Amino acid sequence: MSLQATYDGQPSDAVALACKAQDSARAASGQPLVMSMLHMREAFAHATLREAASCHQAIGRSRDAYEQARGREGDAPSWVRYFDETKLIVDTGIALAKLGESERAEPLIAEGLRRETGAQQRGRAFHAFWLATAQLQQGKLDAACHSAGLALDLSASLDSPRVAGHVHEFHQRLAPYARETPVIAF
Repeated sequence: MSLQATYDGQPSDAVALACKAQDSARAASGQPLVMSMLHMREAFAHATLREAASCHQAIGRSRDAYEQARGREGDAPSWVRYFDETKLIVDTGIALAKLGESERAEPLIAEGLRRETGAQQRGRAFHAFWLATAQLQQGKLDAACHSAGLALDLSASLDSPRVAGHVHEFHQRLAPYARETPVIAF
């Protein structure tokens, strides 16, 4: 629910939901992989609110909880096992990109994208758009258009309103560069 609230433009609600979920998870079992994922959801919400210090703290708690879970991922509930080291890396990069810390975000998102398998097509498409966003924030127009092209290729066979939203949003970000060769090619 926290992640959905972030997507729906309600980041304050997202923070509250993530913190409430953390309290419930701690009371139930304190399972570290669950806590790692929930701390990352909190980080996303803080990033959307542009609360850098709180976002960085939540990222640190997510990383610490993941380290506690390392080697014990099989003990975690099946519904959270998708949250592996690659997901931690790429989500950290996305949170940093949301904060505007694109120089720190870009290598993390690129590494996460490199590690993801071909079977994760929808996730790879999202992550390629976030990589393009981080690159565009740094003025790397060629690289951004290349990454966005990868995202388009990956999303060609997907029927996803969220992916379509990312395409539209990125296209709007390119508007100031409409006459540039890489943008025309994209």
